[in-house]
Amino acid sequence: MQDLKQPDSLRLPNGDASSGEEVKSPFLIGVAGGTASGKSTVCKKIMEQLGQAEMDHTQRQVVAISQDSFYRELTPAEKAKAQKGLFNFDHPDAFNEELMYATLQNILKGHKVEIPSYDYRTNSLDFENMLVIYPADVVLFEGILVFYFPKIRDLFHMKLFVDTDSDTRLARRVPRDINERGRDLDAVLTQYMTFVKPAFEEFCSPTKKFADVIIPRGADNTVAIDLIVQHIRDFLNNRSRHGSTGNMALYMNLELNAPVAGFAGPDGDDGSGNGTYNAIRRFSTLCKELNMQGNFFFATNKNLPHH
Repeated sequence: MQDLKQPDSLRLPNGDASSGEEVKSPFLIGVAGGTASGKSTVCKKIMEQLGQAEMDHTQRQVVAISQDSFYRELTPAEKAKAQKGLFNFDHPDAFNEELMYATLQNILKGHKVEIPSYDYRTNSLDFENMLVIYPADVVLFEGILVFYFPKIRDLFHMKLFVDTDSDTRLARRVPRDINERGRDLDAVLTQYMTFVKPAFEEFCSPTKKFADVIIPRGADNTVAIDLIVQHIRDFLNNRSRHGSTGNMALYMNLELNAPVAGFAGPDGDDGSGNGTYNAIRRFSTLCKELNMQGNFFFATNKNLPHH
């Protein structure tokens, strides 16, 4: 199998596609889950196993983006509430949906994009430290509500939900917010009980039904991560052979008019040729492998509980 670190693993250099070059349209993976469920850690481990974490960001084949970069700007009154832990950052209205959608669209078109980093201590976007996202083969987009907005959800080629129990998530969030984000214990607990927990139950947890793969225990689930990494590695190696075009069907061995037995997308699609959830042999094979493991599973809308 070809080493991802080999310089000839890509036919095109990263950067905006110029005239006459093929456009690098990435395989877009959404990674959702509750606060402190391990979403970013899962993405980090995927990057590490693929040899991408220490690579120069201009040359990465796999990149990760946080939904936090798409919080909307707060009004002065909202900032005052946020400083007291009284603003709901877990509500869909806290995000700039249109900017999120436009940015992902540009990424899918193979464009270089710049997005601000997020300053958790000031609850504001940091436009002085912009994150430059160069065209890549695989893009991981993680956040609590990445599956909440329908038109954004429909952009993903693969959707992962990191499912970690609430006690573990709270135990992780408290020291993180105190040590890394300058909060005090009372403010963290008040915000969690007032906003975070209710918002998870109302907005985040119900989106689990849209996931293709659910990963219990997050980054501790090494079997899940290993299989997902293998799937991405296969995609990268096949793309290097077939070219850097956006032709996912070439890699996936997709038959647009022929369903694969036993496979259906979360919307009940049976592989009849409608959009992202067409029958995909390689993806179906991955899901069968996941089903064989005892610690996480592939699920469709019909057998997932609704919250």
